Amino acid sequence: MSTTTRAIFSPIQVGNNNLQHRVVLAPLTRLRATLDAVPTDLQAEYYKQRASEGGLMITEGTFIHRLAGHYELAPGIYTQEQIKGWKKITSAVHEKKAVIFLQLWHLGRSGHSKWNPNGERAVSASAVPLSGKNRYGDDHEVPRPLEIDEIKVIVEQYRQAALNAIEAGFDGVELHSANGYLLDQFINSGTNHRTDIYGGSAENRARFTLEAIDAIVQAIGPERTAIRLSPGEVFQDMHDDTEVETWSHITSELQKNHPQLAYLHFVQSRANIFGNDKQIVPLNTLQPYRQIWKGPFITASGFTTAVEAGLDLAESTGNLIAFGRAFIANPDLPERLRHGWELNPYNRSTFYTQGPVGYTDYPFYNAAKN
Repeated sequence: MSTTTRAIFSPIQVGNNNLQHRVVLAPLTRLRATLDAVPTDLQAEYYKQRASEGGLMITEGTFIHRLAGHYELAPGIYTQEQIKGWKKITSAVHEKKAVIFLQLWHLGRSGHSKWNPNGERAVSASAVPLSGKNRYGDDHEVPRPLEIDEIKVIVEQYRQAALNAIEAGFDGVELHSANGYLLDQFINSGTNHRTDIYGGSAENRARFTLEAIDAIVQAIGPERTAIRLSPGEVFQDMHDDTEVETWSHITSELQKNHPQLAYLHFVQSRANIFGNDKQIVPLNTLQPYRQIWKGPFITASGFTTAVEAGLDLAESTGNLIAFGRAFIANPDLPERLRHGWELNPYNRSTFYTQGPVGYTDYPFYNAAKN
């Protein structure tokens, strides 16, 4: 079968959008915003380079509020200046007839009080600290468990951030409920030791995530709402005692209550998402959730080093496939995959630096051959 006739290059309806292929730009934190978390012209160039007609792009994680956490030079979506910055990006992407969703982000216990304006302590489901040190070399502090009324406030922050994203011109939003951040800290039994309505059973641990989805759907509609989930993830000390039961419940509730969601985006667990570049994509662990969810399904799982496995998975399941590192290094990735062209290698050392090097200076295929 030729590459151009494979399923990954077949059209699919995602929310209100008719995609022309199933190669997705994965959400990738790259720290190129301003100190005030405002997206920059450099970011606009980055997303424009990777936009393709009828292609889906998911932005880097974007803070829903000033107290949602702080990575220096990561963007936000809670001020008018940030909204204006994102408008430049969505306009540039739409000029190329691509589709772009904004990923809504709250760090939870991965944050730190020293980066909050009044020294507010990081929050989580329970007072369970993350092991080791953070990216700034500080010990992770013991997070403060959220009160029930505070959970309601954060649900409202997610809702408002979704409205802000639509104001900024996005086609939709992806709720980040994966990879060990706040919502995932509630889902996983290893980090959720609560005894109230947000703890204990899988149903209770999923409550925060499902309430956030309900609020976003009410605000902007199901066709512009999506979610990212990572069952079995071990990154950031995640662990759950009832993995399949827990995420099957979440998926079933989404299918029952919001079957018109734009997509579900699942991350298949890997040992270390920040290293181990030559790892092999693990055995398929997401089939229980594919059997439940009837709408568009995105799979992410280190396909940069196993491109053919990604193409095969799209063939066997009809999934959209998210690529991260390969899309950083190859702004024209869909066309390279379509034609079987050689891929540029990526440079991990520039992933979290500033400026265009390792960000917007990767060559397109034709430029590389001239």
